[in-house]
Amino acid sequence: SGSGLERPQLVTYVQQALSYTLFDCKWLPRSARLLCLGSSARGTGLLQLYELQGGRLALLREIEKAKPIKCGTFGATSLQQRYLATGDFGGNLNIWNLEAPEIPVYSVKGHKEIINSIDGVGGLGIGEGAPEIVTGSRDGTVKVWDPRQKDTPVANMEPVQGENKRDCWTVAFGNAYNQDERVVCAGYDNGDIKLFDLKNMSLRWETNIKNGVCSVEFDRKDVYMNKLVATSLEGKFHVFNMRTQHPTKGFASVSEKVQKSTIWQVRHLPQNRDIFMTSGGAGSLHLWKYEYPAQRLKKDSEEAEMGLVGSVSLLQNVTLSTQPISSLDWSPDKKGLCVCGAFDQTVRVLIVTKLNKV
Repeated sequence: SGSGLERPQLVTYVQQALSYTLFDCKWLPRSARLLCLGSSARGTGLLQLYELQGGRLALLREIEKAKPIKCGTFGATSLQQRYLATGDFGGNLNIWNLEAPEIPVYSVKGHKEIINSIDGVGGLGIGEGAPEIVTGSRDGTVKVWDPRQKDTPVANMEPVQGENKRDCWTVAFGNAYNQDERVVCAGYDNGDIKLFDLKNMSLRWETNIKNGVCSVEFDRKDVYMNKLVATSLEGKFHVFNMRTQHPTKGFASVSEKVQKSTIWQVRHLPQNRDIFMTSGGAGSLHLWKYEYPAQRLKKDSEEAEMGLVGSVSLLQNVTLSTQPISSLDWSPDKKGLCVCGAFDQTVRVLIVTKLNKV
């Protein structure tokens, strides 16, 4: 659109300096509160709960834990409980009641090494089926947990005998549109992307994007698989059309080169799944819109269906920091409100304007 006036703007609403390394930040659903998860200077884990009060962030609570906390999710909890699941540097999966956070309500030594990534589904009234948590670790395994079952994962995706173990950097649930269907997508340090079908307990699809996979996310978890974005170490991201899987070619995709530096995160706008934000190693945020193609599939010469893919356009970008922005979360409740954490030890709350105009 010709005039810049109609373009969304990324406005920093409040920023807060922290005295520790921030690894993840999350909005507490149905609230003006957010969580910061990280590592103190002396190597312990920190969990801070803030509330947005006017133009500032008020610290409500700070909890220290034995191991640095790498990642968190509310995706497998109810809106009533709003329990936080976290993965830490010791390979532990813990679930916390933030009202009484002294002892976890669920705890399991899930992995031999650090849990890099966590996602949840079946909670918050989003997605059908059981509440489940997926963890991806440096130990090369991806495990799915049902918090109602102690100690044992309901699924364990690990390298087959003789296969090199790869560091799993990112995991995401998708396709949870009924009681039975569910997939996990995992991205690895060597560029592998694997799609595990949890209904059939099988590897449904794999590809390689030639570059470490930093973040994967479906545009929505609770619908028939639609789109998947995967971001990489060297400034590229890929959008896959997950509606149509060709027998040999897999899923169609389009890629976009953003910058030379790592794209750490991708997060879709909860209120409009065709808009997503990426966060970069150069301390920048980029806001994107996906445009569907005129047709979403065609038939090849063998009459097999092949997906077609649309295009991606940049709506806006902003540089906030000299350090990588390593975490990003949209408010599930207030459209355009987002929080991001960077390695300059700052948490920033942003307002993205004019999202209803794009």
